[in-house]
Amino acid sequence: MENPVIILGAQTIGTAALDAFLSNDVVVYCLLDDDKALQNTELNNVPIMGNTDDAQLLKLLGKKCEVFVATDDTASRRSLTNMLHEEYTVAPVNAIHARASVSEHAWLGHGILVGANAVVASTAKVENGVIIGPNAIVEAKVQVGEYAQLGSGAILNAGVEVGAQAFIGSGAVVVAGVKIGAKARVGAGSVVVADVAAGQTVFGNPAQKV
Repeated sequence: MENPVIILGAQTIGTAALDAFLSNDVVVYCLLDDDKALQNTELNNVPIMGNTDDAQLLKLLGKKCEVFVATDDTASRRSLTNMLHEEYTVAPVNAIHARASVSEHAWLGHGILVGANAVVASTAKVENGVIIGPNAIVEAKVQVGEYAQLGSGAILNAGVEVGAQAFIGSGAVVVAGVKIGAKARVGAGSVVVADVAAGQTVFGNPAQKV
């Protein structure tokens, strides 16, 4: 990546994104966050300079800077991504940690975070804004919908489908061919052996509705 990156969000996801970019020797120009307590401080020696809608800094996007949206709230990430597209005609870049393994035959959208030691296999499809935590595994023919989130060490076996904005907790295993509906939530450490309806929360081994 030739241009430096501005990261929108300086909390949990922002910290992970910063680590991913720095692992690839990508220059991060600054981070922006709406929490005033974080502004005018530093994160890993990179300045946190202002709000996520700072027009003076965002005007650098495009020719001079790239952008990654890393706010912890999914609705905020979607809203900021739409604003960037409409007002600045830019799409967020992907933040893929140098120690992650992403097949060149996987399909990736924009604004995706892939943590250290995570694996995205050939023929997997990962749509815009997805967060894949460290050590998570996305096997062949898996489809992950927009703004879904996979916790650390989560495993999606072959052919799994995860709907938009679904959440798969740390260490959870979704067995081959299972479908997880949009905005569904899978508790940490669960083993999911049957389809999960949209908006449903499941937990346990085997995972049950809660």
